[in-house]
Amino acid sequence: MRTHFNRLVAVVVIAALVILTPVPRVAAFSIGEEREVGEKLLYTVRSAFELVDDPDVMQYINGLGRGVLKVSGGQYFEYRFFVINDNEFNAFAAPSGLIFFYTGLISMMNSEDELLSVMAHEIGHISKRHLASRMEKSKIVGIASIGMAIAALAFGSGAAAGTLAMGSLAAGQSAALHFSRQDEEEADLLAYGWMKEMGRNPEGQEKMLQTMRRVARYRSERLPQYLLTHPETEARLDYVQSLLDNEQHAAVATRTDEFEFFRFKYRLMSQVQDKAAFRTLLAGVISNARSTPFAVNMAKFGLSQVDRMENNFDSSLKLIDEVIAAFPQHTMLQADKAVIELAAGRIADARKRLERVVANDRTNTYALFYLAKALIQQGEQRAAESYLQEVAIDMPEYPKVYFELGQIAANQGKNGLAAAYLGKHYLYAGKIELAEKSLEDAIGNGSTPPETKRQCEDLLETIKRIENL
Repeated sequence: MRTHFNRLVAVVVIAALVILTPVPRVAAFSIGEEREVGEKLLYTVRSAFELVDDPDVMQYINGLGRGVLKVSGGQYFEYRFFVINDNEFNAFAAPSGLIFFYTGLISMMNSEDELLSVMAHEIGHISKRHLASRMEKSKIVGIASIGMAIAALAFGSGAAAGTLAMGSLAAGQSAALHFSRQDEEEADLLAYGWMKEMGRNPEGQEKMLQTMRRVARYRSERLPQYLLTHPETEARLDYVQSLLDNEQHAAVATRTDEFEFFRFKYRLMSQVQDKAAFRTLLAGVISNARSTPFAVNMAKFGLSQVDRMENNFDSSLKLIDEVIAAFPQHTMLQADKAVIELAAGRIADARKRLERVVANDRTNTYALFYLAKALIQQGEQRAAESYLQEVAIDMPEYPKVYFELGQIAANQGKNGLAAAYLGKHYLYAGKIELAEKSLEDAIGNGSTPPETKRQCEDLLETIKRIENL
């Protein structure tokens, strides 16, 4: 977890980054300016925080986002969804369609509809440009001030970060960005309608707001940033409950299969939470006589992931086999077993299993990536390269895929191409200086393909625009 010092550095970085970019002081915050601030903020968040870039986690969260966007109508921006490894109860919508969820918030959710309700709510804020409107109304028109204000939204719950951000903003600009009651009702109404259109139960909104109220009551001495920037929890809960009451006789979709959500949640928690504490929590679910068979089996899945992370492969495989027996229809579990086998050194078994998963679903980026890893370990780099290219097309900002492609290119003696891939790896991992050096090396290498050189030049231009060089 990040310390207060890390948060302080993050705010300083964002402030320094945005102050360097002169933008005319105008009364309106334009679409173009919002895109520029969003682009700068994303690269800074990458360097300041640990983003969870597991291909399975990212495919799930972005898939949910695309589901909302299908029913939300035309949008100003191309949306992207990210998970930040931080235990804070927070999420925020940043300029230009960037939405960040903290693992601390996800850990408090108990259904996919709850997660979807927060996602739809944040999309509602962006689609109605509430953040831009608050900036305009509050006279926050300089990019430096905007950057500081957004830094406070993202990092403001830490004592050091909050002090710096608030002290650096004239007239309490960070506080001015907190959404109004009208903003919140508008975003809640949009989320409510979108969830119904998707065939989902808007009671997920109610349950999430009840969780937020509970958090607010128990942590009132230091209210989480999400509750500061999304105020009026009690009023919001009353509003959503009134919407539900008005339709109490209408048929409401009820989601019965929460497998995908809990698989996502437990895979995520196994990677970011304290292993001993998470193990104790899961063991408690299994031993509780009131736990449903579904809850017990999903807890076993979580334990299988903790065991994999701790190299207890025999136990991990035993548990995943029990879960597969309970949920034979969910073929994604076969990919999970293959990843355990791969970590345990059972490369041939992992490869065969992943090949079957990919043959059944070629869009499974998670399986494609680990199949490529298995092929690399078996010395079949050309076949692995083909799969990795597919992953890069589906997840063009996934840093690990470029690292693997760079390793293959280097092994093939294609040093210019290797440098280009390494540049992308560093860029999307938030290591801007290293990215710049690698991209320059690729451009200067005579063996680099012309199209790759042009791509590197474009990326360097992006870096220079971000840094205002």
